[in-house]
Amino acid sequence: MISVDEALEHIFALSTPTNTETIPLTEAQGRVLAQDVTALRAQPPFAGSAMDGYAVRSADVSAGGTLTVIGEAAAGRRFDKPVGQGQAVRIFTGAPVPDGADRILIQEDTDRDGDTLHLHDDLDAGPYIRPAGSDFPADFTLSTPRRLGPNDIALLASMGAGQIVTYRPPTVAILATGDELVAPGERPGPDQIMASNSYGLHAMFRAAGAHPRLLPIARDTAASLSTAFDLAASADLIVTIGGASVGDYDLVRPVAGARGMEPSFYKVAMRPGKPLMAGRIDSTPIIGLPGNPVSAMVCGRIFVLPLLDAMQGLSAKPAARLNIPLAAPLPANGPREHYMRAVMADGVVTAFDRQDSSLLNVLHRSNALVVRPPNAPKANTGTPVPVVPL
Repeated sequence: MISVDEALEHIFALSTPTNTETIPLTEAQGRVLAQDVTALRAQPPFAGSAMDGYAVRSADVSAGGTLTVIGEAAAGRRFDKPVGQGQAVRIFTGAPVPDGADRILIQEDTDRDGDTLHLHDDLDAGPYIRPAGSDFPADFTLSTPRRLGPNDIALLASMGAGQIVTYRPPTVAILATGDELVAPGERPGPDQIMASNSYGLHAMFRAAGAHPRLLPIARDTAASLSTAFDLAASADLIVTIGGASVGDYDLVRPVAGARGMEPSFYKVAMRPGKPLMAGRIDSTPIIGLPGNPVSAMVCGRIFVLPLLDAMQGLSAKPAARLNIPLAAPLPANGPREHYMRAVMADGVVTAFDRQDSSLLNVLHRSNALVVRPPNAPKANTGTPVPVVPL
């Protein structure tokens, strides 16, 4: 068996980033930026009003004074003459500030009678002008690599980027194996169970920016499994579930080997998830996850998600960890790194008592994995422990 860190190194070595493609900004959510984007111009491109009111010269403002209104400026329509001594221009939020003006009098501080503007005695100090380039300058650049979210996309739109270059989302073929499995919605036989792992992993990979494909469940025959591998041939990554151990019906390794798989490793010193394998068929990486539901989901989080990030041009690194104090003590750990299902709340973390790798209901209630290093001693309440958020 190898360590989790060693397994991740092997997995990262199996693949390279996908190619890039140019897409419209409306399709950029969740994509990873592959080419820097530089703003077409500063934002805002002009000094703009932050309030509804009147654009004036500060030197002309006095409590109880009067000014003459000479025009109007609205968003998208500037007043194209300068503001002179004793003059004011009616202005609305977002409108360009006319030349000569250096202050906005908010309309609540004024009364208007025709073209005469009466200033109140108690005036707000202002100036309520957003300088040109106060959001970003004309040479502002959004750099790669970066997974794009709604805030990034709003920024890119304001920079004038109608199209951007991103890494192509990797396609992931998800292949569940086993005569005992039926798809949700089908009627199981008395000795069968639902294929839950593949659906949970599909959701996990999709949330990570990949394009997952659920293949038909492969039965416990070499012919069925070989047909499933044929269907997975066009994928960027193949993820199998179950069938990679040493039982009489565990056929993934021999069938993949017959198709030319170059093995990278088999078995990791962790729980849940010991019977994990990885390799490559031609240029396509393959990861064989354990069949137990929680094992498959935990290994998907620890191994497959970091690989998907790397395939999309992000840094090849393990899942992020936090150090959170324990809400209750934990016993000493055994020789394998243990990923315990847990709940983070109110600044502490609590591991569930039941840690069986078949208990999806416990995983469902978890929002974190407490990581116990191999042979870790007993940890008391309040001890900070490494935590992987879920």
